[in-house]
Amino acid sequence: MKPKQSDFFTKPQHRRQQITFAMSSDEDFSLVIPPPSEETLESIKASINKHKKKHEQLIQEQEELVACRNDQQDMAEQFRQRSIKLNQKRKEDQRSREEQMENDKAKIKLGQQEESDLMEQILRVEELLEQEKARNLHLKQQNDVFSAVPERKVAFTGLTGKEGDGQEFDMETNIVYPMEGGTAFITFEEEVVASNILKMQKHEVKVGAGCRITVEARQVHLLLPRLVEIDSEVSSQHILISSLPKMEIEPLLNKLEIHFSKTKHGGGEVEKCEMLPDSWTVALTFVKNDIAKGLIETEHHDVKLQEKMHRVRVTAFLNGKITNLVTKMTACPRTLLLTGIPTIMDRETLQDELEIHFQKSCHGGGEVVAFLYNPLGQHTSAVFGGPPKNTDKETE
Repeated sequence: MKPKQSDFFTKPQHRRQQITFAMSSDEDFSLVIPPPSEETLESIKASINKHKKKHEQLIQEQEELVACRNDQQDMAEQFRQRSIKLNQKRKEDQRSREEQMENDKAKIKLGQQEESDLMEQILRVEELLEQEKARNLHLKQQNDVFSAVPERKVAFTGLTGKEGDGQEFDMETNIVYPMEGGTAFITFEEEVVASNILKMQKHEVKVGAGCRITVEARQVHLLLPRLVEIDSEVSSQHILISSLPKMEIEPLLNKLEIHFSKTKHGGGEVEKCEMLPDSWTVALTFVKNDIAKGLIETEHHDVKLQEKMHRVRVTAFLNGKITNLVTKMTACPRTLLLTGIPTIMDRETLQDELEIHFQKSCHGGGEVVAFLYNPLGQHTSAVFGGPPKNTDKETE
């Protein structure tokens, strides 16, 4: 409670005694003393006590105000400290949220990358699946073809052996070797003879009367296949016709071409019709690609042959394609190349003279299987083929 302004400045009022001096004209005066005040000493003491109590009350109120002010200051300090802590916590929460947002962005980016990788894997798997489907379809077609191969009676006359003893396939070589002028190929019956001639390198050969020439023997290298992989596929234009009766080939081909060229028989325009004599099977080629499949699915067809209906069998035709070829350089063990041969006489005579020289054992030679000479200024090619039947010899 705020004290009133008048309370702070109220003091006991002491009435003054008024003394009246009456002066006469002859300067006589008299002292007039007013009557005594009504306030007594007791009333003044009471007033002083009253004001003391008010003063004490004011001091107490002042102390209470100071305590209240201190409480307010403490509370304000507490609020300030709490505000600082809240501000720090807000900043920490903001940093935490920012870090969380960065982590979430990194996770989202990682998830997007994983999703992209998974999509690539899915595409690769789908591509592999398509390839596997195509491969399965191809194998199914091959299986259908192999199960529908034209029947042919065969008789086994060979020998049995363990698995892996035989070759996977047999292929006859037919290598064309261009010859330079003034050279000759000579093939000996024995490898040791060719080896001896090669070691001697240069040979002096007597040709004609008193004429000698010097020739050089060199190794012959051929590029031969070491591994051949062939992939087969069903032709969309060809068919094989089997179960045919024995008759003249030309009329048979004409009848088959006429029959399978008609649309009512499921055929179409025929491009080529030829006989495979080893199996008595006809290979027929259509102009369009969409005809052979329907005829193969029907399989058996009735064709008028030799004035009567004959049931023939139509199966698929396989095309082969080389998918892998590995070659190697191979030295001919019995064939040598003779170089440096001059043109000093006719071809046949000079070839005979050279062959006679290298057949003689005194010159380190031996039995000659083949000899081919190419004079200077001429172009000749030697053909290297497989070994003859029932022999292991090379042929040119």
